[in-house]
Amino acid sequence: MEKPKVGLLPLYLELYDRKLPKARPGAENFLKTISKELRNRGVAVTEVPVCRLRSEFLRSVRVFENAKVDMIVTLHLAYSPSLESVDVLAATKIPVVVLDTTPVFNFGPKQSPEAIMQNHGIHGVQDLCNLLKRKGKSFQIEAGHWEESDILDRVVLWAKSAKISSFLKTARVGQLGDYFKGMGDFAVPAKTLRDTIGIHTIIGKPSLIRSLVPQSDDREVKKELADVYEKFETSGVKTETLRRTIMAGIAVRRWVNRERLSAFTFNFLEVEKKYGLPAIPFLEASRSMAKGIGYAGEGDVLTAALVAGLANCYPETTFTEMFCPDWKGNSIFLSHMGEVNPNVLAARPRLVEAKLPFTANQSQVKLAGCLKPGPAVLVNLAPGANNSYTLLVAPIRVLKVTGENRMVETVHGWIKPLLPIADFLAEYSRAGGTHHLALLYGTDSKEIVGFGKLMGWKTIII
Repeated sequence: MEKPKVGLLPLYLELYDRKLPKARPGAENFLKTISKELRNRGVAVTEVPVCRLRSEFLRSVRVFENAKVDMIVTLHLAYSPSLESVDVLAATKIPVVVLDTTPVFNFGPKQSPEAIMQNHGIHGVQDLCNLLKRKGKSFQIEAGHWEESDILDRVVLWAKSAKISSFLKTARVGQLGDYFKGMGDFAVPAKTLRDTIGIHTIIGKPSLIRSLVPQSDDREVKKELADVYEKFETSGVKTETLRRTIMAGIAVRRWVNRERLSAFTFNFLEVEKKYGLPAIPFLEASRSMAKGIGYAGEGDVLTAALVAGLANCYPETTFTEMFCPDWKGNSIFLSHMGEVNPNVLAARPRLVEAKLPFTANQSQVKLAGCLKPGPAVLVNLAPGANNSYTLLVAPIRVLKVTGENRMVETVHGWIKPLLPIADFLAEYSRAGGTHHLALLYGTDSKEIVGFGKLMGWKTIII
């Protein structure tokens, strides 16, 4: 998994190079220190020379754009006049985080006057932030001493958030079949998704998908069959049913690779008849999520892209739905038809053969398993009025299942939110949350909230 990439932009005053050239080495040493500290925290840093004049800022930001950094971090090594840099920063689409820090921790009465030169960048920060606001450029700022506070950790959180943001803005989501008829909460026209977020919808052509289905005796099918037997519990699943599932999965995977898709979604009522798939590719959807490919059911391009963006940073991400409230147990039952990222299950994933009356081939292979217990986050991206979006972020705990469990043939798990579930469910729907979500482990809500802020969305923690 790639590290978040930041462009470190050092700001300085050209006058100092002409009149006080001896000050420059100290400033550059501080720049090297900050760059090293960010790298030590797992961030890939793109460096540029110290910038003083507009032409230098322009060249450096172009370097960042060509390098496809997720975020620009500004660092004032001294005062820097805002009019040299603000137009360049306001024009770029890359998110900007202002790092407001200085080399020295203690600047009290006993400090030497010579230290002023290396520690007066904060009024350059104030100059720049004022102009950024006046230009309408959104930015984030973190302030504190680089060594005696957690400021660099906070910047790294923004970098992770920016990585999700930049991934989502370039997502390519494949769609097999239309949106589930009458299901409107997540349905957003492809043009709107492209214009408002940057998500590109790739409509699968039935003739192409049919051509990608392998023969039952294909070498790739045999190899895949052996791999599935090794990695999944398959007792009770007929070989022929599993073979059909694998053939369908290979066709989808070939399509994903051919179209360079970040994610995909399908309408389970259409994929067999319209596209000639020999089975519903539940297994491929599950295995794809484990590889960082996003997925959502029922033709939901928006949530599939969201799952892809989150999985790009957090491997334990899956598509899910809130199915049933357990009013007595004050918990909510999560499930879906037969898709789940195997990485989020408590035990070895199990394949079951089930008869689904609404599919062309009634006998289908789907995943079953219990979500592993522990802290997690539910995330929903809800379309709103006037092509707006709201990001809903819910810190939750996935509960450990003990005693009798009659849900073993399904994808299942129970969660406990921070609020009583009656209040939680009301707040969720009051905010417009849709019935398709992402569930992820391995992070807290701060990074996800930061992602929403960088996207410019209303962000609500429930």
